[in-house]
This record gives sequence, structure tokens and C-alpha cells, in this order.
Amino acid sequence: MKIRMLQQMSGTRNGEDWPARGAVTDLPTGEAQHLVASGIAEEVGDDEPEVETATAPTVADEKRPAARKTAAAKPDKE
Repeated sequence: MKIRMLQQMSGTRNGEDWPARGAVTDLPTGEAQHLVASGIAEEVGDDEPEVETATAPTVADEKRPAARKTAAAKPDKE
């Protein structure tokens, strides 16, 4: 059964990463029906073109500037 992944799943399936969100894959009927019933995937018709949807970048993909260290305030001498 052909399905389109609606969510990104962590971990692996049969030793390989799960397909990315928006990817179309062919799975055994029972497994595919479980994913569809759970809202993780949707069924794809045989005549429907395989079109991937855009995915949002993950936080790990973003480059953040290095944090700056600030000097500790020295107490005033009297």
C-alpha cells in the first residue's frame, strides 16, 4: 500500500531511517493502515504523482552565533 508520510518519525524501520515527511513509500498493507489510522500517514492512490512537500528546518540545522562572554563587574575600591 502506498502512503505519504505526514510526520517525521525517529528511529529506523528494518535497519533504515523512516522516510522523510512528505515522502511517498510502499509498505505492507497492515503496517500502512496502522500509520494512516494513527494520523502519521495518508493513503496515496496508484495514479497520484509522488510529490514531496517542503519540510521545516530542524533546530539542529540552524547555525547560531557563538555566545559572547561578558566581563564580571569588579567591586569599586574605596
